[in-house]
Amino acid sequence: MQTKRIVVVGAGPSGMMAAIRASQLNQEVILCEKNSIPGRKLFLSGKGRCNLTNACNPDLFLKRFSKNGEFLRNAFGKFFNQDLINFFKARGLELKTERQLRVFPVTDSSASVIEVLKKELIKNKVRIIYKAKAKGILAEGNTVKGVSFESAESISCSRVILGTGGVSYSFTGSSGEGLMMAQKLGHKIVPLRPGLVSLRVKEKYPKILEGLTLKNIRIKFYNGKKEIVSEVGELVFTETGISGPLVLTLSGRIIDWLEDKKEVYPVRNLGLPHKHSGISNGVYAEIDLKPGLSPEQLDGRLLREFKIGPKKNIKNIMKSLLPLKLADLIMGIAKVKPAQKANQITHDERRRISVLLKGWRLNITGSGSIEEGMVTRGGVSLKEINPATMESRLIHGLYFCGEMIDVDADTGGFNLQAAFSTGYLAGESAALN
Repeated sequence: MQTKRIVVVGAGPSGMMAAIRASQLNQEVILCEKNSIPGRKLFLSGKGRCNLTNACNPDLFLKRFSKNGEFLRNAFGKFFNQDLINFFKARGLELKTERQLRVFPVTDSSASVIEVLKKELIKNKVRIIYKAKAKGILAEGNTVKGVSFESAESISCSRVILGTGGVSYSFTGSSGEGLMMAQKLGHKIVPLRPGLVSLRVKEKYPKILEGLTLKNIRIKFYNGKKEIVSEVGELVFTETGISGPLVLTLSGRIIDWLEDKKEVYPVRNLGLPHKHSGISNGVYAEIDLKPGLSPEQLDGRLLREFKIGPKKNIKNIMKSLLPLKLADLIMGIAKVKPAQKANQITHDERRRISVLLKGWRLNITGSGSIEEGMVTRGGVSLKEINPATMESRLIHGLYFCGEMIDVDADTGGFNLQAAFSTGYLAGESAALN
């Protein structure tokens, strides 16, 4: 096999894995990173603990992706969750599986994951160039010839792998230049939207409850006749709305409801298409604070509580059901005075409380910005990428991997596995083809 020079742009999880795999196949690999260190965004993953992957089976795994998840079957067939687990274990990093089959390093530290990847890059003699911001892909006709940099230098090569990420968390270096390079070469960029992001609401209640976490609740989202029901889990109130695992997981689908598909806005003046989440037109959430009880069972429980303590203030009874701040708020919305005795509560007042506990409605008006999203939705159109190799269908010798392609998933390790898998496939394909 003839040795090729392969330039990988971006030292995130996909780029590092691409460089490792290509170098394992005895190619000359140069990894270029605009930052002074690799894996800046990876370092933040899983709140610094690095949720590497998920241990569920392939079919369930793909269901956790947006409508484009099937594109990843080839990549997962080549390098999937057990392969990734074995990769790190073979290099001395033990992993553990937690609830919902999420996989973490036993160190609970992203730094240990990055250290393994750095050592493997060095072991395989990958040349790493830091503070090297790529400017463009050099091509003649439809064939890659090299990469140019803002320093006015360039590197000639026959293969380029772009793994520069999306535009979320831009302070880590994900500022969209790889998408711009692809666009200049004729690739279509599917409009960018935030993924795994908080939602804004019209009401002022979240400001009162900011920082409060609710556990074991369920959310139903409505848009006309459309309905999405969450699992039972956690919700967190922010200054302007709601967040937490349940919200983040479903936020992409809610944003799709909110989007005005006719309006496209630039992202940080880069000229990349970006869909704007506009004002809600009938999109709302109903929070079920007691999902384990039917409406009838909840009403029965309230009746029992009132009979057990007829002289108790309703505020003290509500405190046994909800956190104090939320209990006060629910009573205010229900127009029930906190000092009322249980035996003074009317049927209508009890019904209002019961209805709110089972379906507290909030009007959704938008989402956090794309900067705040944990991932970027959209990116290089999958129609222009060969799923069996990750090579561009437009430019020979150009490969894509990671967050810059148009795939995204729920929280739980799915997005990182996609990054590692597409990086592995891109690196192997660039080396062998």
